[in-house]
Amino acid sequence: MVRDAAARIPARAGIGLRAPHYRDVLESRPSVGWLEVHSENYFGEGGAPLYYLERIRAHYPLSLHGVGLSLGSTDPLDRGHLAKLKALVERFEPGLVSDHLSWSSVGGRHFNDLLPLPYTEESLAHVARRVLIVQEHLGRRLLVENPSTYAQFAESTIPEAEFLAELARRTGCGILLDVNNIYVSACNHRLDARRYIDSIPPRHVAEIHLAGFTRNDADGGEILIDTHSRPVAAEVWALFAHAVERFGPRPTLIEWDADLPPLAMLAAEAGHAQALLEARHALAA
Repeated sequence: MVRDAAARIPARAGIGLRAPHYRDVLESRPSVGWLEVHSENYFGEGGAPLYYLERIRAHYPLSLHGVGLSLGSTDPLDRGHLAKLKALVERFEPGLVSDHLSWSSVGGRHFNDLLPLPYTEESLAHVARRVLIVQEHLGRRLLVENPSTYAQFAESTIPEAEFLAELARRTGCGILLDVNNIYVSACNHRLDARRYIDSIPPRHVAEIHLAGFTRNDADGGEILIDTHSRPVAAEVWALFAHAVERFGPRPTLIEWDADLPPLAMLAAEAGHAQALLEARHALAA
């Protein structure tokens, strides 16, 4: 297949590609820098998802974002999953490949969620070993995303930002910094979101995510839920501006998975992110 875009992801704003938008993307060719898809949605051997991704990939740089590696699990890494991911990487030549600092399976049972893990030296060594295995199998660097969390482990001894930074230092992996997740977790646990960002060495950050959250009542208080079902909140935009100031322009994705809006609205959100990236570039120049 002839591609008119290099595999490298530009330091521009992109959007998540979802099935309801396949035809619209091909027909309207929105002016976004790149597209990201959930890897596991394309593990089949044929069908509409792969058909459309082949056609769309010819026009946009692509990133693969997974939810199934379960990097924090004590189960052995799923070699079948890794084989399918490697085949997808070889077929579509993505600029970036990522997954989450979380676990979603144990004892062979899988959960429909990205669950947190205690931030201890033991779990750091465990996750680092698994990241190294994944990177060796894929023959490329993996990006690891910070999760949104709703509870904390009493056993944790390492702040999450330091845990991620040390994971990157030990393994050579990159960090996919989800600014919305930082804001959600900081509000839920009464932490300083800017301090989190300032704790991450810029050299490790290879991609940024932005998304929307919802507010829920919990035990008489308020909790933020990372639903990917709303526009990016003003507070998250402000935090993103701070992140761009610290890290410089990075590939930045607008994630939207539930209550999916028209493609034009997604492109408009990406346009806002692009304006902030360009403003930082202009200041640097």
